[in-house]
Amino acid sequence: MRQLIVIFFGILLLTFLVGCSVYQADISWPEARPLGKELTSFHPSIYLADEQQQFSEPKGILTLPQALALSLMHNPDLRAFSWDVFSGDVRTLQAGLRSNPELEAKIKEFGGSGDLSGFGAIETIIQLSYLVELGGKRGKRRQVASLETELVGWDYETARLDVLTQTVQAFIDVLAAQEVIALNKELVHLAEQVFNTVKAQVEAGKVSPVEQMRAQVELANSRIALEGAKRGLETTREVLASTWGSTSAAFETVEGQFEMTKPIPTAEQLANRISQNPDIARWAVEMAQRQATIKLEKSGRVPDLSIVGGMKHLNEIGDVALIFGLSFPLPLFDRNQGAIREAEYNRAKAFEEHKSAEVVVRKALATTYGVLSAATTTVTSLKDEVLPGAQSAFDAVTEGYHIGKFDFLEMLDVQRTLFDVRGSYIDALAEYHKAVADVERLIGEPLN
Repeated sequence: MRQLIVIFFGILLLTFLVGCSVYQADISWPEARPLGKELTSFHPSIYLADEQQQFSEPKGILTLPQALALSLMHNPDLRAFSWDVFSGDVRTLQAGLRSNPELEAKIKEFGGSGDLSGFGAIETIIQLSYLVELGGKRGKRRQVASLETELVGWDYETARLDVLTQTVQAFIDVLAAQEVIALNKELVHLAEQVFNTVKAQVEAGKVSPVEQMRAQVELANSRIALEGAKRGLETTREVLASTWGSTSAAFETVEGQFEMTKPIPTAEQLANRISQNPDIARWAVEMAQRQATIKLEKSGRVPDLSIVGGMKHLNEIGDVALIFGLSFPLPLFDRNQGAIREAEYNRAKAFEEHKSAEVVVRKALATTYGVLSAATTTVTSLKDEVLPGAQSAFDAVTEGYHIGKFDFLEMLDVQRTLFDVRGSYIDALAEYHKAVADVERLIGEPLN
């Protein structure tokens, strides 16, 4: 009898120890898309979870690679998103754990009446019960959780590309704002020269004082425009700094190749490259997760087995007896039919969602490509045709004005035309670069 007891509890102990084994989780991040792949992004360490991450604000001249590196490491939204991957991983760990055994102790046959009024007939029962999951539920549950974690990883990759794109576009806005300030400073300088020239002509009696008033108004307007451009620059600087979590910009200027443009691929060539888009690439995992969910729900048709074992001590005769029992539900009515059907419907839905995601990306790419193509045409036209013509007209009229060939209004008109064209050129360049960033986000890789 004692040998049986030892063997029985040895088996239960072994079952308990196996049930307490820990699944070693391996945090897997999806392979980064080619866009920005060379840059390090924030992957948290659990040991640093409670530590405040500090970094030095950039000073002096800031380049685009520096801005991107700062954003990928310190963007607060991206950093928060990265912890979702860790959370998903521990959910995978939890899903793979076995159920805990249950220890139960009972005392019976005491405190009654007659022979049962005392403790002479007391029975002491100690038993251990354990739920054995059948049908491979634990492995299938862990597989579903693992695939869900991979999907969170793809969501992180989507957020990473969004941060990259936001940073590039904010950087372009600062570059453009700096160009606008330089243009307005030039306009103020020119307006000052014109005002001084007109003032001297008025004092010499060559022109009407009305022209001096007009020149003074133009000078005042140019100064107002310059102040507005400075305020606009500060706003764009703060927006750029916010991409790495700062509330103010410590850098002085940004430096980049603002006027450099490149030939763009055809729309068809770009449409063939959308497979790198994480919103598309994630669907292989999404479909696998839906299929794994079906398998998990089908395993629910297999009833689980409850094993109970222990011993009973009969105080009245001093003997010990073993207790052993098995139980499982009879799947007569509930065979998890509804959950299985729902999982199958969700898989069918996923096929349609996949198609929809691809349509959305292709539509966005077509729209963005239209913006990029138009901006490219505008930049080329302004640079090669409009700007040279406006500059030549301005030079000719300015020279003619000094020798009395043209009046002040004619000179003012060509001056406004030239600076309007130069302002349009800056706007077109900014639109071109931001459209490039949007296209690169949609194809998940550099344009060229």
